[in-house]
Amino acid sequence: MRDVAVGALLVLGVAAELLACAGVLAARGTFNRLHYTGPTVLGGLAIGLAVLVEEGFSLIGDRGLEVAAVIAVTSPVIVQAIARAARVGERGSLDVTGDDVELLR
Repeated sequence: MRDVAVGALLVLGVAAELLACAGVLAARGTFNRLHYTGPTVLGGLAIGLAVLVEEGFSLIGDRGLEVAAVIAVTSPVIVQAIARAARVGERGSLDVTGDDVELLR
């Protein structure tokens, strides 16, 4: 039974990672691509849980949870930093301009 759970979690994790990769490849533009990085958090958590289920609460199982937690916490921060850097690269600053207001209407 444990092998089935590990297999299911690994399939879910790898599928989420592949879905995110396919979305990043298919999307146009930096900001659209950033939206498709979200499933990587789910994939990382599923793979970390698969390690925990296989190894139990041990040094390796705890390390799987630790890696999953780091991915869950840092992924949104990294996406935000990339988005801010891309905006500065495209527009020259983070300030809202009149063009941005027109895009919202």
